[in-house]
Amino acid sequence: MRYEIKGETLPVVLCYLDSGERMITERGSMSWMSPNMKMETTSNGGLGKALGRMFAGEALFQNVYTAQGGSGMIAFASSFPGKIVAYDIGPGRELVVQKSGFLASEAGVDLSVFFQKKFGAGLFGGEGFIMQRLSGQGTAFLEFDGHIIEYDLEPGQEIVVDTGYLAAMESTCSIDIRSVPGVKNMVFGGEGIFNTVISGPGHIWLQTMPISNVAGEIARFIPTK
Repeated sequence: MRYEIKGETLPVVLCYLDSGERMITERGSMSWMSPNMKMETTSNGGLGKALGRMFAGEALFQNVYTAQGGSGMIAFASSFPGKIVAYDIGPGRELVVQKSGFLASEAGVDLSVFFQKKFGAGLFGGEGFIMQRLSGQGTAFLEFDGHIIEYDLEPGQEIVVDTGYLAAMESTCSIDIRSVPGVKNMVFGGEGIFNTVISGPGHIWLQTMPISNVAGEIARFIPTK
C-alpha cells in the first residue's frame, strides 16, 4: 500500500492498493474510491471486539475495502479542521489514541478498547478515560483536531495537560489523574478540579483545537429558549 496526504486545514489521505490489499475504517470515513474497491461490513473479530469498539466511542461494525482485479485507490478525508497523521503499527509500536481519532488503516491493524490502569484515571479522566489501542501490523491513519505538538518523554518525565488536548500516545506512556492543589484553585481557577498527567517514556501528540472545546464555545452562543 502506498499513500499520500494532501491538504492543509482539511486534509485527505489517498491510499493506493495492489490487487487483494485491504483497508479498514469506521464511521463511514470513505470519501471517494476507484470502482474496483469492494466494500464489506463486518464485526471484524466477533461480537466481543465489536462491543469493545462501541464502548470506546466507535462503531459496532467496520467497513473493509478490498482492491479487486487490479490496483485500486481509496480516499479518507478528515471531518474537522486539523491534521492526518500516519503511524506504522507493529510489535513494540502500539498506539493509544483518543476516541474518534482513528480514521483508517491497513487490515492488519487491530482496534481494541484501552482502559487506564488506575481507578482514579478512569473515574475522573473525562474524555481520557476510554481510549482506543491500536496493535497488530500495518499503517494507521489518525485524525487530530487543530495543530499538532509532539513531545518525546523520557522515563519518569511528566507533562500536565487538559485531557481533551491529548490526541495520542505510545503505549509505553501512562496516564494519571491528580487533583488541583488548593481549594481556591479548584473553585475559582476555571480549569476544573483534576489535572491529567502523562508520564514517559514515549512519544505523545497534543492537539490545539479539541472538537469538544469548539462545541462548548459554540453552545455558549446558542439561545436556550
